[in-house]
Amino acid sequence: MRWTRTRLSLLLAVFAAAVLLAISETGFKESTAALQHIEAAARTRASLNRVLQRVLDAETGSRGFLLTGDARYLEPYNQAVTEIGRDLDTLSAEYTAYPGDAAVMVQLTRDVQRKLAEMELSVRMRKQGNEDAWKFVLMTDVGKEHMDAIRAETAQLVQLSSARMAVSQDQVQRTLMLSRFGIAAVSLAAVLAFALYLRQTRALRRADEVQQEVLQRERDQLEQLVRERTATLAELATHLQNVREEERGHLARELHDELGALLTAAKLDVARLKSRLGPSPSPEVTQRLQHLTESLNSGIALKRRIIEDLRPSSLANLGLTASLEILAREFSERSGIEVVTSLEPPQLDEAQQLTVYRLVQESLTNVGKYARAKHVEINLRDFGRHAEVEIRDDGQGFDPARVKPSTHGLAGMRHRVEAAGGRLTLDAAPGRGTRIRAVLRADTRESHLPQPAASTAD
Repeated sequence: MRWTRTRLSLLLAVFAAAVLLAISETGFKESTAALQHIEAAARTRASLNRVLQRVLDAETGSRGFLLTGDARYLEPYNQAVTEIGRDLDTLSAEYTAYPGDAAVMVQLTRDVQRKLAEMELSVRMRKQGNEDAWKFVLMTDVGKEHMDAIRAETAQLVQLSSARMAVSQDQVQRTLMLSRFGIAAVSLAAVLAFALYLRQTRALRRADEVQQEVLQRERDQLEQLVRERTATLAELATHLQNVREEERGHLARELHDELGALLTAAKLDVARLKSRLGPSPSPEVTQRLQHLTESLNSGIALKRRIIEDLRPSSLANLGLTASLEILAREFSERSGIEVVTSLEPPQLDEAQQLTVYRLVQESLTNVGKYARAKHVEINLRDFGRHAEVEIRDDGQGFDPARVKPSTHGLAGMRHRVEAAGGRLTLDAAPGRGTRIRAVLRADTRESHLPQPAASTAD
């Protein structure tokens, strides 16, 4: 439907333009031809009037000479006779295009020539002194008859030229009227085409608005769905993180209680065996007992390290700053990287302290794996209303924009901080090290950390 209306408007506009061009071209040609005819008729009338005037001038000059004998009267006579010949030749050439008027023009030429011959005869006889002859010619009615015929024929030719001029003027009038009606019709068609175009434009605009509204609603729905899904995934990630921490805590307690009890019982049994072997047991038995004791001590140390990795007991027993000191010292001992700490006790709740601890722990793990650093700084500052933790290294750094999507370490750190109500920023560049900074809102209420369930097995 839209295409049909658009095509109709286009065809109407093309048709109107073609009609306007045709009317304009036809009017131009017809008007030009009519104006040429009018110009030719006006030129013919002027030539006829000049011929009549010059015949009269010639007659006046000749009569003046006849009556006075003064040769000065012959000057206008001779000039008029010369110009009359040229004018008659011009008129004869113009009337070749009008066969109906050519006969009158021929008769006019003959009468003018007769009149000129009569005047020439009179002038010649006056010059020769033949008084009676030229007076006789002058007193006859021949000259008057010739002049009356010339006037009548000239008037007839002027009337015919005026008639042709009137016809040409009527043609120009008709052409102008045709152009007027044609332009009015084309203007009406143009207005109609423009109205159709406006209607089509409004329809397209309404359709676009409806489509935009539909797209906007769909975008809003998609954005709402994305927000809901994002919130759901964030809640799920937070829940999984909490579940993982709970599982770690549960596993740490199980290892602490069950495995600690077993290892402690095994050490007690080894001690009892030593006491019953007597003062001088065999070297082999002594060596075996010593090896068993060392194995139990290694198991207890491994158990303690696993428990600390799962759920640091120092965080509950000693607080966040002491736990971070221990974490930094152990990392420095294992990796050989110098770690400098500047820690202030913050007013954070238990979950936020665990978030800070995990953030520092994950950052140190990344430093040990990828940074190739020689120096690490850990800063924890308390600003009353919020706390700030910063981990900075002088390693090789990286480009955050080129981190692979499959790398979830930074994303997990960011989510953990945001889930705790904080904000994490990352500043890294190749060759300039890495700086991780997290800001968490402080808990102004007194923080009560749970006490350990049991002491660590020795």
